[in-house]
Amino acid sequence: MKINKKTILNVVLILFVVSFFVTPIGYYGKIWLNRIFAFSPNVIEKTEQETITDFDWKLKDEEWNFFNFERSKGNVVFINLWASWRLPSEAELASIQDLYDKYKDKIDFYIITNEEREPVEAFMEEHGFTFPVTYLIIGEKMPIDTSKVPASYLIDKSGNIVVHEEGISDWSSKKVYKLLDELIAE
Repeated sequence: MKINKKTILNVVLILFVVSFFVTPIGYYGKIWLNRIFAFSPNVIEKTEQETITDFDWKLKDEEWNFFNFERSKGNVVFINLWASWRLPSEAELASIQDLYDKYKDKIDFYIITNEEREPVEAFMEEHGFTFPVTYLIIGEKMPIDTSKVPASYLIDKSGNIVVHEEGISDWSSKKVYKLLDELIAE
């Protein structure tokens, strides 16, 4: 029985595809593919921007203490809704970490999850993320839609939602940095 090159190539291709479903190679490959196909978020036209008028909503910080979002009124705010078990969230968080490292003293970051504290802390440590985690209080009123994860919002100093992206985005790009510099300067 003679095996030709085409048969060998097909077997290798099938093994590669199967590895994406049954091995850690596939898991990391999916994260890598998500990052490759993540693009910079789109800015909402000024005439279509919604404005947050109610900043009176409660969240929990990393130490599980309650605080009011009102403290961010008048600041540029970045909000990301994420879940550690969602692969697109994990893929996106690396660019959010880069964004946080560059702008942590200039804008308010709310990286919000509705998960329990212990698995989130383990996830953060495993991936080396240092941005502050905020915990959603289920049933608490919120001016944004928290049902879709991942999703992100960029809010200017006047409370206008400048960016609203559902799904993964690349937050570590020159386009985003330029936008943030403009919003900070206003």
